[in-house]
Amino acid sequence: MSLDRALELAAAVAGIAYPNPTVGAVVVADGAVVGEGVTEPYGGRHGEIAALAMAGDRARGATLYVTMEPCAHHGKTPPCVDAIVAAGVARVVAGCLDPNPEAAGGLELLRGAGVAAELVDRFAARRQNEAWRTWKASARPFVTYKVATTLDGRVTVPGSRWVTGEESRRLVHELRAASDAVAVGMGTVRDDAPRLDARDVPVVRQPRRLAFGRGPLPPGSDLELRSGPLAAELDALAADGVQSMLLEGGPTLATAFLKADLIDKLLVFVAPTLAGQGRRFLDELSESRSVSHLKARPIGGDVLLEAYVHAP
Repeated sequence: MSLDRALELAAAVAGIAYPNPTVGAVVVADGAVVGEGVTEPYGGRHGEIAALAMAGDRARGATLYVTMEPCAHHGKTPPCVDAIVAAGVARVVAGCLDPNPEAAGGLELLRGAGVAAELVDRFAARRQNEAWRTWKASARPFVTYKVATTLDGRVTVPGSRWVTGEESRRLVHELRAASDAVAVGMGTVRDDAPRLDARDVPVVRQPRRLAFGRGPLPPGSDLELRSGPLAAELDALAADGVQSMLLEGGPTLATAFLKADLIDKLLVFVAPTLAGQGRRFLDELSESRSVSHLKARPIGGDVLLEAYVHAP
């Protein structure tokens, strides 16, 4: 399916258009792909425009598959809707809607211009730009809680510095490199003096490193102290351009975020160990919570569980 190809194009260059979303597009005419494109670095062409440019005159009467509905506003570039209509595209199939109120509504405008516009609404398409979608729709960062636990749910192993293996720890550094901010609580700051930077992995920009809670920070700490209410602090971070935050704090901070309904995704690294004692990765909750899109995959000798509290 050509929408799958559009998703592949976007996935191959994830984050290239930051702080904008990455969108893939494919033009199909007479059963053959005649154009492909993906959003270019910030200020460049959107995926649809790049695909239409490759297709040229063959776009007339063709079908355009795009991972997100074409934009309907004039930002750094003109509206993609106008270019699609001008190219004579007969049909557009979109993988998800645009949550940006300034740019949404492209499918409706296309229908009004006589283009057959269809929404497939694929989770895979929404997932590709999950942080940006939450940032635009909810005006706060997309929060991922990352935790390493034993098989019996403990966050420490007696006599060992680490809970999980080397492969899992490397992946955490990759997650940091892909995040706008990384955060812990003051208890973790005092106990572990964490650096929270991304090390020994490719890094385009280091994340902002945050400590939530009451100060002061220890002498020499490079972390930013965030002492206000959690929701207010996230609003302020979002206004400052922070789209994604990796929460690495202990059970106290993670439970506070979950009770405030401010965690979107869970990444639980489970080690093949029974600790037998110690704190669990969440404290008591007043009620149970359901998660969605649960999946598991091996990371070295560990297992990574991924699930969404709020699906994008």
